[in-house]
Amino acid sequence: MTDAITVEGVRKTYGARKALDGLDLTVARGTVHGVLGPNGAGKTTAVRIMATLLRHDEGHVRVAGYDVRTDADAVRRRIGLLGQHAAVDEDLSGRQNLEMFGRLYHLGVRRARARADELLGRFGLADTGSKAVKQYSGGMRRRLDLAASLITDPEVLFLDEPTTGLDPRARGEVWGAVRSLVGGGTTVLLTTQYLEEADQLADRISVIDEGRVIADGTSDELKAKTGGDRIDVVLHDSAQLAAAAVLLPGEASVDEDRRMVSAPVADRMAALTQVVRALQDAGIEAEDIALRRPTLDEVFLDLTGRGTEVKEDA
Repeated sequence: MTDAITVEGVRKTYGARKALDGLDLTVARGTVHGVLGPNGAGKTTAVRIMATLLRHDEGHVRVAGYDVRTDADAVRRRIGLLGQHAAVDEDLSGRQNLEMFGRLYHLGVRRARARADELLGRFGLADTGSKAVKQYSGGMRRRLDLAASLITDPEVLFLDEPTTGLDPRARGEVWGAVRSLVGGGTTVLLTTQYLEEADQLADRISVIDEGRVIADGTSDELKAKTGGDRIDVVLHDSAQLAAAAVLLPGEASVDEDRRMVSAPVADRMAALTQVVRALQDAGIEAEDIALRRPTLDEVFLDLTGRGTEVKEDA
């Protein structure tokens, strides 16, 4: 089989609210697949169904070759799950936590200890394994969470918004840990609100909204839907915004509160050189000029005609 996960026409309702409304998703083995969407899009509900924690109302789901409804035990033996909230005991050390998880998975005392040492080394926690988790930084704690989810060396690993609430340094630590998994053949399904995170980690990305996939492709393909990269120009004088907007390539947007004009660009460096020269020739003073990738809000605005306003979690 080439697919680690197949989701076909899955629906799930809570009362009158549709959490999933015909979700279709295919994840190739040995890849990182990002599921991107705002709060309330249905990401967590989808993960809970795939991880056998929640029963769907309609549709079919197979994970690691097994149906999650009729072969739930077989699925559980082949998956790992890292949820949005820490699952480790802060009063125990990192090593004690991993040994405890190993015992819960019936590895036996010696195998659980060996596996704990192996994972502590793998995630750069060997020197701090004897410290209580409450002394860990946010990034270290999340790496320990990730290690705990790999106790049984799962075929498929679900990461449900693994870096929410982490600072940039801690987020980078988790990204590094996730990258280290892929070489070993683990299939990773990553849900996130951050386009940058999916861009950094995912081989392919599915964008979901209101319980169904609205776009699917590589990071470059999704960025192309919003005009590719963007150039932002912050001006010294807001009175020159209109004049600056006509100098930018394509259709520029104006943010008066931030004194900024922004436009999509096809060729990053050529556009930067062109805009800098045009502003200088026009006598327009810029405080800052930056090239960046589209934000999640811009992707959703392009795909749905609205932004990523927060809805009820699902």
